[in-house]
Amino acid sequence: MAGRKVITTQVAIVGGGPAGLMLSHLLAKEGIDSTVIELRSRQEISETVRAGILEHGTVNLLVDSGVSDRVLRDGDRHDGIELRFNGESHRIDFQDLVGESVWLYPQTDVFMDLAARREADGGDVRYSATDTSIHGIHGGSPTVWFTDADGTDYELRADFIAGADGSRSHCRMQIPEADRKWYFHEYPFAWFGILAEAPRSSEELIYANSANGFALISQRTETVQRMYFQCDPGEDVNNWDDERIWEAFRSRVNGNGFELKEGPVIDKTVLKFRSFVHTPMRHGKLFLAGDAAHTVPPTGAKGLNLAIQDVRVLFEGLDSFYKTGSTRLLDVYSDRALDRVWKAQHFSYWMTSMLHTPAEADDFSRARQLGELNSVVSSRHGRAYLAEAYTGWPAGR
Repeated sequence: MAGRKVITTQVAIVGGGPAGLMLSHLLAKEGIDSTVIELRSRQEISETVRAGILEHGTVNLLVDSGVSDRVLRDGDRHDGIELRFNGESHRIDFQDLVGESVWLYPQTDVFMDLAARREADGGDVRYSATDTSIHGIHGGSPTVWFTDADGTDYELRADFIAGADGSRSHCRMQIPEADRKWYFHEYPFAWFGILAEAPRSSEELIYANSANGFALISQRTETVQRMYFQCDPGEDVNNWDDERIWEAFRSRVNGNGFELKEGPVIDKTVLKFRSFVHTPMRHGKLFLAGDAAHTVPPTGAKGLNLAIQDVRVLFEGLDSFYKTGSTRLLDVYSDRALDRVWKAQHFSYWMTSMLHTPAEADDFSRARQLGELNSVVSSRHGRAYLAEAYTGWPAGR
């Protein structure tokens, strides 16, 4: 197109969140050029507050690849979680069961670590881009058109395009409907999330099942905590004052000597969720990764971790191609990534259905659900399955 400034790279990455930046970082370490195109500003992403439980594989990749070891210094290592039902807590001991841990470390911090590393390494990351579109994914020379933050129009020519542009992905919409299949599952409930000025109620996450609905007790800092309870997807946060919020938590979590530590609510939101998978995750020269290809409910803490594992697998394929000329690993990228995605979808669905109370649940449903929880906590094999899935399957599995 006339008037566009042409630039070239080896891998064009659409999306500058953690997935896109991690892919760019891994490629740079092996001398493979990439350019990252991101619609949001760096500041906007940095100010988007998101929780984060990192699997051991995600933590290892951040540290071992040289992004940062801040997660080990500032993150909170958790060696287990508590399942709480019938007013009693049952600890799932990750270290005892599978010898692994997870880290409580906000996704925002993961982004800031990656953004700082790409800046320090001279990475080409174009924040605040507009009018982004992709072309030529079926041919030999795919391109990304975009307008830079300074108003300059560019045509970015690349060998491959990685679409890591989130759950509202523009990239996935470029794949013809006849060449893709979408899988959906809508959940009949949402999470009412709060930030509260209060000390920690627990050093580890509490997943609470009750006849009044689900609650998750998490942590943020020594003085500010993140918590959630099950609600209707159409709930209006303006209808909830602090007392009503805390009463909802008390009815789900307190009992048998345990009481939440309460304080002023400083933020509240309703988080809707669903399960979604796009197949395949490759079309021609376009590869999808992270939320562009799949989303999961937050119950299993899999979203960010799946995105990071996607780009690890994609990096292996790209690295192999540029070193050997072989497309073998690129050709199996979608199958390899989807194998883990569907395992995570099952785990997330299982945790969600086991812990939440459907509005239409009858006495049988409630008793069956408690039987399922008892089956898990009373069996070492049951606890070990939960621990392995929660902490993350080994790379390649």
